[in-house]
Amino acid sequence: MVDLTTLPPALHRGETDLPEVDLGDGSTIQLLQVDLDQGLWVLRTRFQPGYKVQTHRHTGPVYAFTLSGSWHYLEYPEVNTAGSYLFEPAGSTHTLVVTEGCTEVTDVFFAIYGSNLNLDADGNITSVLDAPSVLAAYRALCAAQGFAPPAVIGAP
Repeated sequence: MVDLTTLPPALHRGETDLPEVDLGDGSTIQLLQVDLDQGLWVLRTRFQPGYKVQTHRHTGPVYAFTLSGSWHYLEYPEVNTAGSYLFEPAGSTHTLVVTEGCTEVTDVFFAIYGSNLNLDADGNITSVLDAPSVLAAYRALCAAQGFAPPAVIGAP
């Protein structure tokens, strides 16, 4: 028989336990978990129609699950809709856009290992997002928008 007192506990956050912070256009992010040692950041994004993420390259794998709306990468033909799962291998480069004509919020969970290397039109790195910088940015946005310090799973 397994001694349940020696097992690490499962960690839970309800949908409203962590703030959704506004990115400036009504789109939001909610940082759910970080693992600074593994370079993991897990977030829920809610993108408004017309939202576009800067072209970027991943240094590690990414796992994405779409709950509602639709989005795609300019560089690929597939469209992610509710129920879609997407795996991105390390080294993938793309530009995320919410599908033209989408009439609802596009709600996606991402688990990202490593860094996003944000690129300009010539492929030069303009900025880097990783678990520590995303945690710092999320905390700063929470403070600026009047939220208490968030209890992100794994955050020091």
